[in-house]
Amino acid sequence: MIRFLQSGNKAAKYLLAALLGILCLSMVTYLIPGFMSGSTLTQTGVIAKVGSHEISTQEVVKTADAMLQQAGKGQRNLEGMRSFFIQRAIPQLITQAELRYESERMGLSVSDQELRDELHGGFFGQLFFPEGKWVGQEKYANIVNQQWGLGVDEFEREFRFQLMANKLISAVTAGVTVAPAEIEKAYKEQNTKVKFDYAVIDMDELQKQIKTTDAELKAYYDANKTRYQNSIPEKREVRYFLLNEQQVASKVTVTPTELEQYYRDHDAEFRTPDRVRVRHILIKAPSPGPDGKVDQKAVDAARAKAADILKQVKAGGDFAELAKKNSDDPGSKEKGGELGWILKDQTVPEFEQASFSMNPGQISDLVQSSFGFHIIQTEEKESAHKKSLAEVRDTIESIKKQQNTATLMERTLNAAEAAATKEGMEKAAGQYGTQAITTNPISSADKLAGAGDAPDLMSTIFSADPKDGVRSARTPTGYALFQVLKIIPPSTPAFEAIKDRVTNDFKSERAGTLLNQKTAELSDRAHAGHDLRKAAKELSATVKSSDLVGRSSQVPDIGSMNGGAGVAFGMKQGEISGPINVGRKGVVLAITERQEPSLTGDEFAKARDNLYEQLMREKSQEATQLFLNNLDDRLKKEGKVKVNEKAAQNLVSGRG
Repeated sequence: MIRFLQSGNKAAKYLLAALLGILCLSMVTYLIPGFMSGSTLTQTGVIAKVGSHEISTQEVVKTADAMLQQAGKGQRNLEGMRSFFIQRAIPQLITQAELRYESERMGLSVSDQELRDELHGGFFGQLFFPEGKWVGQEKYANIVNQQWGLGVDEFEREFRFQLMANKLISAVTAGVTVAPAEIEKAYKEQNTKVKFDYAVIDMDELQKQIKTTDAELKAYYDANKTRYQNSIPEKREVRYFLLNEQQVASKVTVTPTELEQYYRDHDAEFRTPDRVRVRHILIKAPSPGPDGKVDQKAVDAARAKAADILKQVKAGGDFAELAKKNSDDPGSKEKGGELGWILKDQTVPEFEQASFSMNPGQISDLVQSSFGFHIIQTEEKESAHKKSLAEVRDTIESIKKQQNTATLMERTLNAAEAAATKEGMEKAAGQYGTQAITTNPISSADKLAGAGDAPDLMSTIFSADPKDGVRSARTPTGYALFQVLKIIPPSTPAFEAIKDRVTNDFKSERAGTLLNQKTAELSDRAHAGHDLRKAAKELSATVKSSDLVGRSSQVPDIGSMNGGAGVAFGMKQGEISGPINVGRKGVVLAITERQEPSLTGDEFAKARDNLYEQLMREKSQEATQLFLNNLDDRLKKEGKVKVNEKAAQNLVSGRG
């Protein structure tokens, strides 16, 4: 019913999602020395060039900020990781540009219809078609601008390139297949269960038995001095005072003149277009076949069914119940046919004409569209109008108060910095109803009293120089103005100062070596005598027995069976394992029972499709990753990839 309403290509969406996931994962491949090993650029403002496509510093920062924002959902204080995300963004954008180059080289394209279908049925479906309804061209443009800072043409052009890349990856993965034997093997691996005896050697117990001398510890300290070098971190003494944003906001007012001016300046925001609230029942009719012909009998049957439902509605039947029982529109069926408010140019012409021509409460005759036959009821109707100032006063006042607070906060901050520079921190703090605080030596991991958890502030403090004078940085409640008074460089502690730490390190290292030796000896003795319990007794190791467990099980002293102990699922009954490390414990297993799943039962039949999808996804990702690596190698050898290494390094280090 809605324009561009299509089911969407499930396989294409699946592959696009897989591609995006692989692009993120593949970045790890590039985060190693030499990832920028293509030819170099020196052009200012350009980080890299792939073919004729340039990747600007602004594009890198924008991408990194988007990644930072996404990673920060539900978390706090990731601001200090911006350089990490910039480092990830550069190779990611290069990979995307390489796909773009290769797609164009191969002559791939995306039609207008393909673009529309993907906007409706793909990743952006809920954004642009909430509950199946098109948001309208104006709101579409606003969303694109607000979300990505792009115009519609630029957004759609970039999205076309994404879809072209999807076609390219579809071609790469077209030959991927999964044989029945692979599904059976995977099912066995995932569902085999084992029961075993296991002997455990505890590293913590070994560590308690280790005796040390001062001579050993001093020798260990001297041999590992680089480990302790500068382990006392840099510290700084700082004088600062805080400006509270709430106190500034309490002084802010919004005048009637400001409200009226904002109302006039944002006229379009407060205008409501012609709209109607409708519900409908859709009876689908067959579309023309490949030859352009229509199955007239099927069309007549659909019309007859719709006409019968219309009679029931007009005879007083419950519209909502009839919709739930009969409608072929999955988006509105369960809601009793409710579509909510629709605007002009949002639906197909036949539906729009009927909806807007009726008065509230009226029910249409049968309306035929390309989707089939509709029975429409107009529930409410509003003509285009502008909301009054009284209706939107609270909204405008909230916006203006935020704007005025930001303006006053900026003026207050500038004035406070000037006062602190001219008159000193104490006098300036007093002017703003607060006091200056001088800290003891603090590290970058500390927090300033009253400032809360403020990584931006601490980062700025530890990048400042005492010669910089008064500086400011954001805090959760406003701003801090500070001066760095003294820098205490990092230092290496003397042996006596960290003797306890050296002792713990020495014992831990020695215990780790003993654990490996004893676990290997336990395994060797168990294999030689074909008896795990006897070998464990000789070495004073504890022996336990597991339940019948699968790969997702947890076993005491071992933990998850997905870890090193997973070797048990590949062992035969009666077989003894080699030495296994599980954290701070060493383990040797002896299989006492093994159960393999049946390949003829209902459980395997139910799992087969999911396993096929899982294996297809894994093999598709492997094929895509291999293609991306080969594409990158080829384009670099051909000189199509050029990187401004100096600009990239400056941007990562924060100097760009």
